[in-house]
Amino acid sequence: DVEFQFLFQVAMTSQSSQRVPDSKREEFRKYLEKAGVLDALTKVLVGLYEEPEKPSNPLEFVQRHIHGGAPETADTEALKQEAKELKEKNVELQEEIERLTAKIVELQGGGETEQS
Repeated sequence: DVEFQFLFQVAMTSQSSQRVPDSKREEFRKYLEKAGVLDALTKVLVGLYEEPEKPSNPLEFVQRHIHGGAPETADTEALKQEAKELKEKNVELQEEIERLTAKIVELQGGGETEQS
């Protein structure tokens, strides 16, 4: 929490040329804390701090992790492969439906001819 307070202080002073009154700053901090923003940001920043190999783009790291994180590349590739296979299977099943529907029509037509 001390780490975030430091970062918050830096952000509040660097983002405006005028000092934000302490009461406004405290009110805003409470608002962020109540909404869970402070905890979320702290977790992301601690995660960045603890990264053994610092990312070349820390802003991208924060953005990716603040949204719950993107799936791992292997997971993404597996999902893409599964989607491709399911689309192919769907095409096969649609063709099978068409084939069976045609066969039913043929059999019904053949049955009517025999009965007539």
